[in-house]
Amino acid sequence: MNKELMEALDLLEKEKGISKDVLFDAIDASLVKACENNFGSAENITVSIDRETCDFTILQEKTVVEKVENPNTQILPEKAKEIDPSAEIGGTVRVEVKSREFGRIAAQNAKSIILQKIREEERQTISDYFNSRAHDIMTGVVQRVMNGIVSVNLGKADAILTREDIIPGETFQPTQHIKVYVVGMKDGGKGPRVQISRTKANMVRRLFELEVAEIKDGIVEIRAISREAGSRTKMAVSSKDPTIDPIGACIGVNGSRITPIVNELHGEKIDIVHWDENPARFVENALSPAKVIAVAADEDEHAALVVVPDNQLSLAIGMKGQNARLAAKLTGFKIDIKSESQAQEEGLFDDYEEGYDEDGYEEGEYDENYEGEYSEEGYEDAGDYDSAPSEE
Repeated sequence: MNKELMEALDLLEKEKGISKDVLFDAIDASLVKACENNFGSAENITVSIDRETCDFTILQEKTVVEKVENPNTQILPEKAKEIDPSAEIGGTVRVEVKSREFGRIAAQNAKSIILQKIREEERQTISDYFNSRAHDIMTGVVQRVMNGIVSVNLGKADAILTREDIIPGETFQPTQHIKVYVVGMKDGGKGPRVQISRTKANMVRRLFELEVAEIKDGIVEIRAISREAGSRTKMAVSSKDPTIDPIGACIGVNGSRITPIVNELHGEKIDIVHWDENPARFVENALSPAKVIAVAADEDEHAALVVVPDNQLSLAIGMKGQNARLAAKLTGFKIDIKSESQAQEEGLFDDYEEGYDEDGYEEGEYDENYEGEYSEEGYEDAGDYDSAPSEE
């Protein structure tokens, strides 16, 4: 029996990741509880388990008395001397308890305690594992798809992809292998649940970290990222090594690095731009692929006025404002975009008479201290775009 118990504990430790020490503690507690149920109290009970052989002993301490009133705590001298020849009245002896004598209810309660402890430890082990994998990419297997909700097996546990966490237009089939971003553990009605997503901006970040060696080595750094899942992502990068082009490193030779990421995201467009300490230049880069004439950035207000050629206005704003919106999220600046003709009509070039001509501003001319055209009430111009908190 003890050999079978040890084999069962070894199997639980291997398959469930539950330490045998924890399981032995559970057995100890279950035996004490069984004694309490059987005798009404466990105050005089001591359980000893040999963790090498699984042999266990239950001892019940009893006081030697001339007349026994409570057989669970007292013992006659003649009985005590059979256990300890030196036992005397008033002293104590330890009597071995036979667990086979426990009643059915006591045995069931002991079993319930062990099973409950196993379930608790299993949940804790799974929770610790996925907490350690939070903000990472894992590969799972689609179990079932029902009403737009996808159940994904991640090996140690199942997780759910809700509609909000699925890239628009994605479809899945059972047994399909997919990559998911582990957000972390979330409390649920039946205990902690693994929270996963495919729409978080940080999923794109982690895919690049896995695909681009320079990012993994810390040479190229992703400084900011904004995303509208299924449509477009903007990512700002910089390099600690002046000889390495951060954008080229992310794209790879003939797109060898970015292509697998785009494929994983079902064709989602990814704009990679240079990060710049100068906020005006960073705003200009963020509005790529649109060309910019001038940027006036107010760092205190986190707002920027951008002037673009007339034929670049729609490109700068993007379809349904997407390009400007993503640029605002990427930079953290509220961006007001105006065409060159609008800027001239509103007299926005009056402060730049020396630098402006019919061909526009010379490259690199920025006013970092621009303070006009901004108010607490915000903008009413159709080209205004607010930055929003970066996605996780």
